[in-house]
Amino acid sequence: MTTQTIAATPRPDIRKLRLADLGAVLAAGWRDFVRAPLFGLFFSFFYVVCGLVLVLAGAGTIEWTLVLSLGFPLVAPFAAVGLYEVSRRLERGEPLGWGSVLGVVWRERGRQTPWIGAILVLVFLFWSFFAHMSFALFLGHMPLTNITTSFDALYSFNGIAMIAFQVIVGLGVTYLVFTMTVVSLPFLLDREVDFVTAMLVSMRAVRANQGPLLAWAAIIAVTVLTAMIPLFLGLFLALPVLGHATWHLYRRTLSFPG
Repeated sequence: MTTQTIAATPRPDIRKLRLADLGAVLAAGWRDFVRAPLFGLFFSFFYVVCGLVLVLAGAGTIEWTLVLSLGFPLVAPFAAVGLYEVSRRLERGEPLGWGSVLGVVWRERGRQTPWIGAILVLVFLFWSFFAHMSFALFLGHMPLTNITTSFDALYSFNGIAMIAFQVIVGLGVTYLVFTMTVVSLPFLLDREVDFVTAMLVSMRAVRANQGPLLAWAAIIAVTVLTAMIPLFLGLFLALPVLGHATWHLYRRTLSFPG
């Protein structure tokens, strides 16, 4: 009886990025979206529906917090993988088909991508706990107020301090998630590598390219926030372009021997 051994992926080198590379990857992301728009619209549909559900049904209850905390990060990486797979096939000149692309996304459930989703679940749960804890810490001793109908408590000294505290911690958490995932998800799709190694390589890439990759994080934040203004409908355009662009950013950032 013989066993098949899968060769480990060589440790990649980190290329130095320039700000001009960000414009190049955005242009490449736009080209991929234009060449295969239905795939982009399909994979962004989940994010748009999630946003609309939050607005229409109303967030803030513990039930919605748990549903979104557990569901969103488990599914979101697979939607991103679909966009990466489309860009990978376009880059290699391989045919695009719903069966082949969705088949790759489906197979990812048995690889390393679900572990990224599990880590994001933990981060989301931490953030939910932190939000409730900080509210109790800063405003718990004040008269009971419904902040969804009255913002007086938030305009107080403690309210402003709570918001500042949440923003500072939120930026730290966002930075951590960004550094762990900016190239790790396309890396996991493209190569045979475990999720811990992929995240460490992603963090190493951010350390080596602090300026350009922090600028990339800012581009993502501003673009997504702007796209959310018209009832989240702008995400149908923003998310596919950013997803495809992330694939090209990964390809520019990591260099493999041979």
